[in-house]
Amino acid sequence: MIRDKSAKKPAKDAPKKNGAKKAAPAKASEAKTPEAKPSQAEKSETKPSEVEALAGKSAGPKGIIAVAPPSFRRERALIKRGVWPVAGCDEAGRGPLAGPVVAAAVILDPDRIPRGIDDSKRLTVEEREKLFDKICASAQVSVVVASPARIDRDNILRASLWALKRAVVALPETPRHVFVDGRDRLDTECDCEAVIGGDGIVLSIAAASIVAKVTRDRLMCALAQDCPGYGFEQHKGYAVPEHLDALDRLGPSIHHRRFFAPVAAARAKHMPWTIEPVQDLFSVTEVEMEVEAGVETGPSTGL
Repeated sequence: MIRDKSAKKPAKDAPKKNGAKKAAPAKASEAKTPEAKPSQAEKSETKPSEVEALAGKSAGPKGIIAVAPPSFRRERALIKRGVWPVAGCDEAGRGPLAGPVVAAAVILDPDRIPRGIDDSKRLTVEEREKLFDKICASAQVSVVVASPARIDRDNILRASLWALKRAVVALPETPRHVFVDGRDRLDTECDCEAVIGGDGIVLSIAAASIVAKVTRDRLMCALAQDCPGYGFEQHKGYAVPEHLDALDRLGPSIHHRRFFAPVAAARAKHMPWTIEPVQDLFSVTEVEMEVEAGVETGPSTGL
């Protein structure tokens, strides 16, 4: 039997094929684990937002909205039109159960605006105190207080608007334009513009909110010494549980607003003689009529 010797010999290109088969898995593994290079979009996502970059802060967790501080933009627009002075006014203390409403008006000096002015609710006590001193040293400021007696007589809205108007009138220099926080315009001789949420938008209103808040907080601390036990120095007269407990235990003081519901309830408990009876408009009363002798009654007389 004759054997074919060519069958025993490996093909010339066999090593090349085997090498190609061995090299193929290596290429496949390289294809599976490439070095991922960040795209331009991914690079832009890792950068801090423009607002945070301006504030010098790194990007925070997703879902956090950066709140821009109030600006002097509206005041500068009026200055360019030749309208000056421009004032901002705000009040503090509409919601509490005790203490006065304090209104403040501020005319900022465009060349000496203190840094860090913001809505008083966004600032700490220490920040408000420092800015209060700086605002009073560099701006024109006036403060007016509406007492609890005025609040009881006029209601809280009218007392607040009265105090705001008086604060504008009390400024050292009469303004030509006034920004007021809220939706109610003031009855002033100059132009008045109401700005909802103005203490977080208009810088002059924000400055007035700081002055009003610090002034009222100091007044409430003084009232705490006059009427101990209520904790005015802590909650500043707001309806927190500690204040409501003190009202129920001690009754209202002369600094409480008589017609606010929790105060009225405490007054009914501790001083019921001060509660005026409410007239029932639907009650039926009997009317007695005396008829003189000799007067004929009948259908014709109407009696």
